[in-house]
Amino acid sequence: MSATAPKAAVEVAASDLQGPGVVFCPNPKMPLWSNHPRVFIDVATKGHGSCPYCGTEYRLKAGEKVAPGH
Repeated sequence: MSATAPKAAVEVAASDLQGPGVVFCPNPKMPLWSNHPRVFIDVATKGHGSCPYCGTEYRLKAGEKVAPGH
């Protein structure tokens, strides 16, 4: 695995987005030992984004549409 490859990939539904179309990392499913400072990742703009701390990539599930206002 190359150094630039994401550590993990998480598919999210549009309904999982918070506020202005973001998700946060670490997410609630991650083990406590792997926590890092919470960061908000914009997935509404490009349909994906990655965490600068752990490299987890978040992306919208295929066919998901973000509602206006996100």
